[in-house]
Amino acid sequence: MKHNSNLESSEPQLFRWALKYAASAGLAGILCCVVPAVLFMFGLMGGIYAISFADFFYNEDGSTGIGSWLLRVIAVMIGAYGVYSYRKKQDQCSIDPNRKKKNLILLSLVIIFFGLGVFLTLEKWSSWYFDKYIVPAQQQEYLNQAED
Repeated sequence: MKHNSNLESSEPQLFRWALKYAASAGLAGILCCVVPAVLFMFGLMGGIYAISFADFFYNEDGSTGIGSWLLRVIAVMIGAYGVYSYRKKQDQCSIDPNRKKKNLILLSLVIIFFGLGVFLTLEKWSSWYFDKYIVPAQQQEYLNQAED
């Protein structure tokens, strides 16, 4: 096994770095809907609580609320931090400045597009899951409460 004593100055792996920060940003941006769906899926939360948890992030008319916008700002900050930290790590390497610039542009594009892809995919999945499973469970829980 070859041991590299100069690991600190090695060039970071662009796609691994981009995918890590893009996935983190995409997940952070839609956490408001994924968390209650997953907790409901594993039986750790009922329909009423799952809907009320998600409602915290949205306005009464269903439009995006302050909580959702806050999560999206956090997601953008995670993506921006990924670009910043990659740039800082890349500046420690002795590679061609033009290549550094291309890497940074490529990294930014991958983070933006993959992050949006993760966000939109999870948003679509959570909307479907809420409509298919959580809303009917919530309605049944309300009926059961009314009967008691």
